Amino acid sequence: MTDPKTIMRKETEETASVVETLLSAEVATLAEIGRLFSERRPAVVTTAARGSSDHAATFFKYLCEIIAGIPVASIGPSVASVYGTKLQLGNAVHFTVSQSGASPDIVALQRAARDGGAVTVAVVNEMESPLARQADIVLGLHAGPERSVAATKSCISAAAALAAVTASITGDEALKAALARLPASLAVSTSLSDRAFVNWLAGAGSVYVCGRGTGFAVALEAALKAKETCGIHAEAFSLAELMHGPMRLVESGFPILAFLGQDAAQERNVEALNRLTAIGGDVLAIGSGARRERGIATVTSGHGLVDPLVGLAAFYSLIEQVALARGLDPDKPHNLKKVTETV
Repeated sequence: MTDPKTIMRKETEETASVVETLLSAEVATLAEIGRLFSERRPAVVTTAARGSSDHAATFFKYLCEIIAGIPVASIGPSVASVYGTKLQLGNAVHFTVSQSGASPDIVALQRAARDGGAVTVAVVNEMESPLARQADIVLGLHAGPERSVAATKSCISAAAALAAVTASITGDEALKAALARLPASLAVSTSLSDRAFVNWLAGAGSVYVCGRGTGFAVALEAALKAKETCGIHAEAFSLAELMHGPMRLVESGFPILAFLGQDAAQERNVEALNRLTAIGGDVLAIGSGARRERGIATVTSGHGLVDPLVGLAAFYSLIEQVALARGLDPDKPHNLKKVTETV
């Protein structure tokens, strides 16, 4: 009998076990990175990535800046691969995040970062890739083969790996405890579904996706998935930015998807969503801070900055069903392929 599940659905459901495996298998590497930060005391951390991997890097940016107080800057790969810039990174640590580790531009940027004085860390799924072979330290994702064009388990595993890096360099016990609970929370979230919400999003032509902090990083990823799997014009904004110019487009019935967690921004986020609702926005919240009457309430990992990953797993399940409802194959999006090698 043919399995009716899409590859995207299967790979989303593998996320919990992938995260559990990487947190166990990479203990020594995470400790090495912790020692590196203790000895080097970098004034800045840099990252390079594209697509879903870049959203995992953005998740790390907020987490590291909020918990460790270390600025994290994203460097565009073309700075090295196209423009040939010589970087000046002093005692920095540079992270490159990639599922395949094969794109020439991110490999070139990693090389430029090392030549500019940084220690390089490859956060990568393909351990024999050019990126992994040329890095000073390799942090494996242990996601296994990922066949769906829409990256799911590799994105969440990359964000979880970088959260574990943050825990290692800070010794933050609350973050460590949340990561220990994360696989169980992910396992529950991938089974959440609501046909009414599927129909709501399936009928959308455009949608705003929003959040704050690590929730904004997840919003960026959700907007990408809405585009690539469903052909929905989705724009991601920080809820703070949405209160400025973008709010001009909100009118009666305009769909807004919000990642709402239980962190320091929760009260302000609720106020912003209430304001958007008052001017006609049709708001659906996802996360541990979502109201059950108009949202997908996810279980908490015990840490408000980690919880958006749980919400993202729930969103992956939702958007896969939305694609099917629109008569599309989420595994084979139009015009796209799994590995894109840019220069």
